[in-house]
Amino acid sequence: MLEIKQLNQFYGQSHTLWDISLEIKEGACLCLMGRNGVGKTTLLKTIMGLLAVKSGSLIFEGRDITNTAPEKRAPMGIGYVPQGRDIFSQLTVEENLRVGLPVRKDKAKQIPEFIFELFPVLKQMMYRRGGDLSGGQQQQLAIGRALVIDPKIILLDEPTEGIQPNIVSEIGDIIIRLNEELGLTVVLVEQKLPFARRVGREFVILDRGRIVSTGAVAELSDQIVSDYLTV
Repeated sequence: MLEIKQLNQFYGQSHTLWDISLEIKEGACLCLMGRNGVGKTTLLKTIMGLLAVKSGSLIFEGRDITNTAPEKRAPMGIGYVPQGRDIFSQLTVEENLRVGLPVRKDKAKQIPEFIFELFPVLKQMMYRRGGDLSGGQQQQLAIGRALVIDPKIILLDEPTEGIQPNIVSEIGDIIIRLNEELGLTVVLVEQKLPFARRVGREFVILDRGRIVSTGAVAELSDQIVSDYLTV
């Protein structure tokens, strides 16, 4: 579904991603892991088009999107939930969700009902401003907003960050359901090891901007954790 070839990125003179090559297959649930500052968010932003590719290429469903503008990637089926959520705090829940409707290929005018089946709290708070929601509710809104576009792949950047434990569990349930029942391809940046092991099926670990370990989540050994994930 998504192929990353020899990708390099820089912040100023700092080389942040080194020759990243990765193939994400349709239906995957991939956890992108590593300590802080190793390039995980940079990689997601590059896939979404928010950072221009310095060298290398991105192929999505057989199409080269290396130089495709970010606003054109969402209609292709790439959903993105950024770190920190970035909801529109002054807009209502309904208005936040409606932002994605023009992107849909079927030109639907109504928010899909399954969004409210996944996140009942959003229906209860339709007319409240996004900024008035709790952190967990905002994260549910951010995921719901990404799902409104009817994506084929969704990029989630630390969806459990700063979220109360009961909501973390609910978000995990929803990611599993989206992946296993609806067939949505998921790429997940996650620091919480128990959550990653529960939700993910494959892992990729970055260290100093390079891929250092990959495999099935069941193969994520204590030694790998000690070498690359323990602070």
